[in-house]
Amino acid sequence: MFQKKKKAGTQTYDRENWKPVLKCSICNGEQVAGFKNLHTGAFREEELIRNEKELAAFKLRYGIEEMEKEY
Repeated sequence: MFQKKKKAGTQTYDRENWKPVLKCSICNGEQVAGFKNLHTGAFREEELIRNEKELAAFKLRYGIEEMEKEY
């Protein structure tokens, strides 16, 4: 019937084993925010980023100041 929105609170991630990464496609410009495992290199997708507002909300949610871009 009615769906509840998630509360916009801060979330955490394992900062010792994961780093925030913004994966960007060269051909179509699609961007996906997520976390890359520092030991295995595995990428865990969290959210599709369509504009700067969504990127800012993602950074705010996880307390991230800067993100590395990967192509």
